Amino acid sequence: MTEKTTLSLTPELYVDERLKQYQSWYDRKAVQAKSRYLRMRAFSVIGGGLVPVLVNTDFSMWGYAINKPIVTVISLLVVVTVSLESVFHYREQWKNYRSTEQLLGHELFRYRGGIGPYRDQTPDNAFLLFVERVEDAISAENTATLNVMTRAAETMDDSQRRKNGGA
Repeated sequence: MTEKTTLSLTPELYVDERLKQYQSWYDRKAVQAKSRYLRMRAFSVIGGGLVPVLVNTDFSMWGYAINKPIVTVISLLVVVTVSLESVFHYREQWKNYRSTEQLLGHELFRYRGGIGPYRDQTPDNAFLLFVERVEDAISAENTATLNVMTRAAETMDDSQRRKNGGA
C-alpha cells in the first residue's frame, strides 16, 4: 500500500522561509562586497597619489633615507590591492547582489498587490508564477556571479600562460 504525501507550501511559508532568507543574504553580501570594494578602491587611489609625493620628498631618520622603503611598500600594496580587486570583482558582486535583493523585494510587492504579471491570475496561479519568478531571479544571480568568477579565473589563466611564454 502506497501512501501519497502532499507537501503544502503556502505563500506565507515561502515568503518567510525562502524569499526573506535570500533577501537578507543578498543584502548582507551586497554590503560586504561594497565595503570591500570601496576600501580597496580608496586605498588604491590614496596610495597611488602618495607615491609620487613620497618619491620627491627626502625623509631621513638617524642619517638613513626612509622614503624608499615606504614608497616600495605602498607601491607593492597598491599593486596587490588592484590585482585582488580584478580577481574578486567586488564591484560586480556588489551590483549583482544588490540588484537581486531589490528585484526580490519588487517581485513580492507585485505579487501581493496583484499587479504586473499577477494581474487577473487565480491565487494558485499567481503563487506558482511568483515562486517561478523568484527562483529564476535567484538562479540568474547565481549564474551571473559564476560568470564573473569564471571570467576572472580565465583572465588569470591567460595572463599566466602569457607570462610562461604561451605554454
